Amino acid sequence: MPSFVTHLESALDGTHLPADRAQTLHRDRPLWVRYNLAAVGLAVSRDDLSRREASLWRYRELLPYVDESVVVSLGETMTPLVPCPRLGARYGLERLLVKDESRLPTGSFKSRGLAMAVTMAKQFGLKRLAIPTAGNAGGAMAAYAARAGIEAFVFMPDDTPAINQYECHLSGAKTFLVPGLITDCGKIVREGKERLGWFDVSTLKEPYRIEGKKTMGLELAEQLSWKLPDVILYPTGGGTGLIGMWKAFAELAALGWLESGKRPRMVAVQSNGCAPIVRAFDRGERFAEPFAGAATIASGIRVPAAVGDFMILDAVRESGGRAVSVPEVRLREWMALGMQREGLAICPETAACIGALERLRAENWIHPDEQVVIFNTGAAQKYPEAMQVDLPRIADPANINWDQIAG
Repeated sequence: MPSFVTHLESALDGTHLPADRAQTLHRDRPLWVRYNLAAVGLAVSRDDLSRREASLWRYRELLPYVDESVVVSLGETMTPLVPCPRLGARYGLERLLVKDESRLPTGSFKSRGLAMAVTMAKQFGLKRLAIPTAGNAGGAMAAYAARAGIEAFVFMPDDTPAINQYECHLSGAKTFLVPGLITDCGKIVREGKERLGWFDVSTLKEPYRIEGKKTMGLELAEQLSWKLPDVILYPTGGGTGLIGMWKAFAELAALGWLESGKRPRMVAVQSNGCAPIVRAFDRGERFAEPFAGAATIASGIRVPAAVGDFMILDAVRESGGRAVSVPEVRLREWMALGMQREGLAICPETAACIGALERLRAENWIHPDEQVVIFNTGAAQKYPEAMQVDLPRIADPANINWDQIAG
């Protein structure tokens, strides 16, 4: 299969780097994958895509791998775009949609980025991978590394949800709990590169997780008949998904595939327990200071320092969007609200987006007639600690108190 990748490019200063070898960072900042989009446009059309298998790999001309035999897949289907009329009615919206990433093989959107990162690791002949993780990324890396036969090392905070701990271990990754935060885990991965010879697949430490995540934007455009929504609410930790989607929209625009020049206003959502991006946005700064004392049950957005901070903030500002934090104490409330109104397995990160929707509708920043998409980035079932509740018990099944049951 021909590759349309031309080069890698520093997101910080535009320096070009070759794409025919494994690369990490330039001047400690991330890299973009760049394509010959004119050649892509000659090779494939929107109509061609509709005849392909409904998976993220259908966009292969806009993806970096060059040989289908190296693809590491667990069956990454296109995820559904679910209308949410009852939740929308709560906030006076008629066109609220949830793109449900919980349907992916490892139960979260991390399947996209790690499928691509491990595929490229296999293409480059890498034998040992390491990742610091807040939870779902580690589970995804462990699963895809197992699929590829690549040795995996995972380092996670010792209060990471238990499900994530178990899935890493059961997938065969050498899994370690670390006192502290994901940044402390990242320090171990950095220090081990020379000692143990692994390749670091941390968020944005290699260029290919963005390429996997951008398929969320490609899918969304295709599912909406190439007309993008007015607003996207996205839970933001390391920010790869938001960055990737903004890149996808730019590539689609360059190809002339979008029905209009309008792109969504991107809203980066964080908990007030860990909101470095929001703080930098509010201050008008391009780079975010590390957030001290980060604490939130939404483990995926508990990222006190993001290497791609400026890429997130650039995308939000270019889109005319916002960075918004919501009260940590209400995450369980919004999680339950989404599940009770629509039956979707809403994760706590997405609960933060429901909170942001509530705030932005109250401010009339989002208008009643606008089309809004929230990304459900993971399955609620992966967060048992966030869902603990004391249920009423029937003490004596032979003498049931029916008034108690009726409420």
